[in-house]
Amino acid sequence: MVNRIVVGAHYGLRDWILQRATAVIMAIYTVGIVLALLAIPGTHEGWKAFFACTAVRVVTQVTLIALFAHVWVGMRDLWMDYIKPVGLRLTMHVFTIVWLVGTLVYSVKVVWGM
Repeated sequence: MVNRIVVGAHYGLRDWILQRATAVIMAIYTVGIVLALLAIPGTHEGWKAFFACTAVRVVTQVTLIALFAHVWVGMRDLWMDYIKPVGLRLTMHVFTIVWLVGTLVYSVKVVWGM
C-alpha cells in the first residue's frame, strides 16, 4: 500500500457546481429581461414601473449576488493559476474581495434605492 500525500484546497467540485449554478441563474435572468424588454413599453416610466415591483428587485439582487459569486470563483482561480508570487497573489485576492464587496453594497443601493 502506497501512502499518497494529498495537497490542495479540495474545493474543485464545489466551485465547478457553483460556477454552473450561477451561470444558469444569470442565463434565466437574461432571458427574462429580454422578454420584459419586448413586452413593456420602452420608456423610462415603463422600466421604472417594471423595476418598482418587489419580485423583480429580489430576482435582480439574487442574480447580482450570483454574478459576484461567479466572478469570485473565476478570478480566484485565475490568480491561483497564473500569479506565482504569494504576496502578489494575496494582494490580488484582497483587491478582488474588496471590489466585489463594494459592488455588492452599491448594487443594493441601486436596486433598492437606498
